[in-house]
This record gives sequence, C-alpha cells and structure tokens, in this order.
Amino acid sequence: MLRFVRGGVTGGDTIGWDPDEGRIDAPALEGLDAVVHLAGEGIGEHRWTTEQKRRIRESRTKGTAALAGAVASREHKPKVLVSGSAVGYYGDRGDEPLTEDSKPGTGFLPEICTAWEAETRPASDAGIRTVILRTGIVLAPQGGALKQMLLPFRLGLGGRQGSGKQWMSWIAIDDHVAAMRAAIDDERLRGPLLLTAPNPVTNADFAHALGHVLHRPTVLPTPMLPLKLRYGSELVDTLLLSGQRATPTRLEAVGFRFEYPVLEPALESLLHGT
Repeated sequence: MLRFVRGGVTGGDTIGWDPDEGRIDAPALEGLDAVVHLAGEGIGEHRWTTEQKRRIRESRTKGTAALAGAVASREHKPKVLVSGSAVGYYGDRGDEPLTEDSKPGTGFLPEICTAWEAETRPASDAGIRTVILRTGIVLAPQGGALKQMLLPFRLGLGGRQGSGKQWMSWIAIDDHVAAMRAAIDDERLRGPLLLTAPNPVTNADFAHALGHVLHRPTVLPTPMLPLKLRYGSELVDTLLLSGQRATPTRLEAVGFRFEYPVLEPALESLLHGT
C-alpha cells in the first residue's frame, strides 16, 4: 500500500504530491491496481467565510483533478479509482427518499459535491472504472460527529437539534471501510455509490438512541444559538438542521451485507463493544 504525502518525495511507501498546486508524481502511479482518494478540508471545523469556502472547494477539486489526470495519463492504468463525495450532494430534501439516481440539490454543499465529482471525469473517460463515494455521517467514537456528541450526551445535556425532523444518513465505521473495499473489488460498482446504512433516522430518533445507549436523558433540545454564534448560521443550518434520507440501493443490489444496518445496535457496539 502506498500513501500520498504532501510536499514529500516518492520513495518507500509514499508518493509525493502537492494538491494545492496540482502536482503529483504521475509515474509512481504506473501499474497500480487501485487508487483511493478521500482528501478534503473539513467542513465543520470553522465558520464558512468566503476564504474558508474557497479552501473547502479547492481542497477537493484541485486534488481530484490532479489525481484523475495523472491516472488517466498512465500507460498501465489502475483498474479502479475510488473518489470521495458526500450525501451533501443532495442538499436539504426533507422526507424525500434519495438514491444514487436522485438529482443534486441547491446550495453550497451540493455545488461543492457536484464540482468535486466532475473532476473524476478524465479517469472515467480513459476507461478506468470510477466509483464516487457519497458518504453519510460516519460513526466512530474516535472522531467526527459522534465524538463531538459524546460529551454533552454523557453529561445529560444532549438532545434533538432544532425540530429533530431532519433525516440523518449514517454509517458505522466498520461498514464504511467494508463498503470502500467492495467499491475496489466489485467490478459491478461504478459511478455514484451511497455509503450509508439502509435505515436512516431522524435527528430526534438519533438523539433518543444515543441517550438510551449512554443511559442518559434526552429531554432538552440542543441550544442552537451558541453554535450559530461560533460557527455562523449557514454552517449550522446546513450541517445540523438540514438532512438527507438516503438509501444505498447500489450496494444492496450487489448483495453487500451491512454488519450494522440499524442505529442502536451500531451505537452499542461502537461505544460498549457489544
């Protein structure tokens, strides 16, 4: 396995690249079986200023463009390129059931995801099987959204966000890794692929399940004003108060088996090892 390293020199188990400048050691990609690209600036760490939005967009589009162009230029091309995207592609769609065939939404995240996915085109045009991972909320206690929720919920301060009616398309970390492996190995998979569990839940149901697993009450809603003061209304409204009800139809069509298709058993396993 080889890793891409920013500003590094190719050698050993690394390939040097500079996604900001669009540079990559293309000859080092010769003859690889698969390339997986998930890099991108975090979307929830900082207020969405004009500059931060530019960083979020370019961290995805520039790196993807450089990588897709590099693999497409090889004489012995990789068999598959697996590239990241997100359920944010669909925007806020209320109760509408969403699949890989659903159209993109409107707003900042759909625009980013649409541009991000488009940059893989040189690879697919060159005949490389290209899989685009529209990933939901990945649940892992070591990081991401679940880690941020744990402290307030353990203190008995966790609860629904806003109305709690917004849908959360989630996936346990083990299933996420297994689904990426399927994207690499299963030649039937190409194009957009939803990496979400088959049973999305509302935000209120998520809060209730997490509180139940932690044996804590979830009566009070999460205060939104402090979060909006810190991160800005656009980020909070988009990431916390909007949602997508996505179903992984293409994974299910090839017989992929989720170890954790239901939320509460997934949380039990992640947090208590059961």
